[in-house]
Amino acid sequence: MTKNLTEGSILKNIVVFSLPYLLSYFLQTLYGMADLFLAGQFNGADVISAVSIGSQVMHMFTVIIVGLAMGGTVLIGQAVGAKDTKRASKIIGNTVTFFLIFSAVITVILLLACRGIVSLIQTPPESVEQTVLYLRICFIGIPFIVAYNVIASIFRGMGDSKSPMIFVIIACTLNIILDYIFMGMLGMKAEGAAIATVIAQAVSVIISLIAIVRSKSLKLTKEDFKLQQDALVPILKIGVPVACQDGFVQISFMLITVIANRRGVNVAAAVGIVEKIICFLFLIPSSMLSTVSAIAAQNIGAGYYDRARKTLYAGTAIATGIGLIFAVSLQFVLHPLIALFTREEVVINLGAQYLKSYVFDCVFAAIHFCFSGYFCAMGKSILSFIHNVTSIILVRIPGAWLASKYWPETLFPMGCAAPLGSLLSAVICVIAFIWLNQKKVQKL
Repeated sequence: MTKNLTEGSILKNIVVFSLPYLLSYFLQTLYGMADLFLAGQFNGADVISAVSIGSQVMHMFTVIIVGLAMGGTVLIGQAVGAKDTKRASKIIGNTVTFFLIFSAVITVILLLACRGIVSLIQTPPESVEQTVLYLRICFIGIPFIVAYNVIASIFRGMGDSKSPMIFVIIACTLNIILDYIFMGMLGMKAEGAAIATVIAQAVSVIISLIAIVRSKSLKLTKEDFKLQQDALVPILKIGVPVACQDGFVQISFMLITVIANRRGVNVAAAVGIVEKIICFLFLIPSSMLSTVSAIAAQNIGAGYYDRARKTLYAGTAIATGIGLIFAVSLQFVLHPLIALFTREEVVINLGAQYLKSYVFDCVFAAIHFCFSGYFCAMGKSILSFIHNVTSIILVRIPGAWLASKYWPETLFPMGCAAPLGSLLSAVICVIAFIWLNQKKVQKL
């Protein structure tokens, strides 16, 4: 299960590690897209809006969990790179214990706050009850979501991106089958999509736990699972800024959703569909973030700093190039793409307007995602937090609000806010990277 990423071709390591992760992320994204697709086939705009809003809320919490788990991924990677198996075992044990406690607490809080959350994001009145039902069921499944993502982060920290891919293939396949059964055959609405997601996540966790028990490469003792300051503090030092950063990004998305919701159920449905498509398009930069982070962490742990930087350069070039291809090619298929998720012409037209400009976020986000992965590998995750929060406060939220106010007849200007925010993030990342290198040279 453990793989050495400090040797061999950098490009080959990136490709070999990123492809399983990319497929895993692709299949996870299918969870929400399958829910939305089938909701659109069997229901109207009210259920589409409920599923899109509810799944966006769940995506926000999932992203925060993944960000928090990044601390374990990086530290495990550094320990593996340094060939310190005792340290790796302690980090794994503390990561598991902390997230067991965390999942229990967050599940209770979210269940109590469910209706308040739905009200806070100003869900269209026609979709309120369906959204509440969807979220309550999904919140019950939070422990499974936390467990899967923590287990996946442990595997990836050890250089293994294939095992999580296998787990999510099984879960995604089951989720799509259950979606069709619950929403199509049984006529269930938003609750059918939620139940399918929770069952699929639970099965995925059970299978991954069986794999861990049977694995001989993990040798953990009871002592490893006791929370210890020298293990837990570094995990949180890296993970908390990443989680806060991802949380703020998702909050900005939610605020944009609020802006859309206030414009009616058709705009809410259109924005929800586009957000799902964007999640799919972001598979490349997201997988490259984790790839750069995992590979660079092992190389930094081994003292190969130049090799870590070359990993950043290669990852950025790959992600940016593919993002540009996406941004240009999708301009020719905007309406047919939106039409896959709804039959309502007004929603299709609004979605095409929004996606036309929003899709260019794939290019600029690819840059700052890769730099964020590199900063995390260095233990400087606070830099990722800074550039994301800055772009949110200065560009994303005010840009979306101003576009909604001054161009109410179209969603194209509103879609420009995201790529402009990512452009600012990319500029800040490059400046921070140059500063870190100069600081290192001065020390020498």
